[in-house]
Amino acid sequence: MNRYDTFGRRLFVVGNYTFLALTAILCLLPFINLLATSLSGSTAVAAGDVKFLPIDFNLKSYEFVMKSEQFSRALWVSVERVVLGVSVNMFLTILAAYSLSKEKRNFKWRGMYAWFFFVTILFSGGLIPWYVVISKTGLIDSIWALILPGALPVFNVIVLLNFFRGLPKELEEAAFMDGATHWTVLWRIFTPLSKPALATLALFCIVNHWNSWFEGLILMNRTEHYPLQSYLQTIIINPENFISMARGEYSDLLNFVNARTSRAAQLFVGTLPILLVYPFLQKYFTSGLVLGSVKG
Repeated sequence: MNRYDTFGRRLFVVGNYTFLALTAILCLLPFINLLATSLSGSTAVAAGDVKFLPIDFNLKSYEFVMKSEQFSRALWVSVERVVLGVSVNMFLTILAAYSLSKEKRNFKWRGMYAWFFFVTILFSGGLIPWYVVISKTGLIDSIWALILPGALPVFNVIVLLNFFRGLPKELEEAAFMDGATHWTVLWRIFTPLSKPALATLALFCIVNHWNSWFEGLILMNRTEHYPLQSYLQTIIINPENFISMARGEYSDLLNFVNARTSRAAQLFVGTLPILLVYPFLQKYFTSGLVLGSVKG
């Protein structure tokens, strides 16, 4: 018998899987309730009868959401933010990580720049200086106000530079001997070999940009420039916004939809993109994070 295949070991494995399964179920229950609410009739929801299964099943809440110009506009702003923001984040992260991954003999000021970046993790100027800087640069009420202030995630740089330092030095030396430049080495050798780490960091950036709501409320003067999460935050805090939306061509849906069902539908639609993206990047997540967390 394998010395690791003991009764205590098997008991630990069963207990561990049971605990994780229960934790996963507890995490899923709010989403199931949200979905059930969005698919139920307004009368059942108002009466508090909906738990985890829809009552008076219908898709009117989603029809209402799809007809909402405010929701569609906020969704487009979030998509634009994610596409531009992740592109900027990843490009700058790769450049910074490659430079800081070099030995001191190759990059004399490496230590100074590394500490310059690292200090920003420990200390912050605060909300007011942050807002003043963005305001003075003319970014207020533009999509770039949501992207440029956080263009270089320092934590991601640290993870990626450690991943770069773990790659075989012989690959880089051989490329230089063949006449390759640093630019060629970075994009032709380092980047293709770093797919697990890059996929992990891309997931971090996507989730950060998609879920962020505070910056939209602070930096956007007009509600039509709100990203999706900022817009959803306003309808959660102020349910009466539902009344202003339910006018004109929406009035035919009022017999099936109320503030709770429409809010549930909007929240579920807002969460759905992350739920769809994560499975495609999850296989890289563990290996990318672990390999980038220590020097090989």
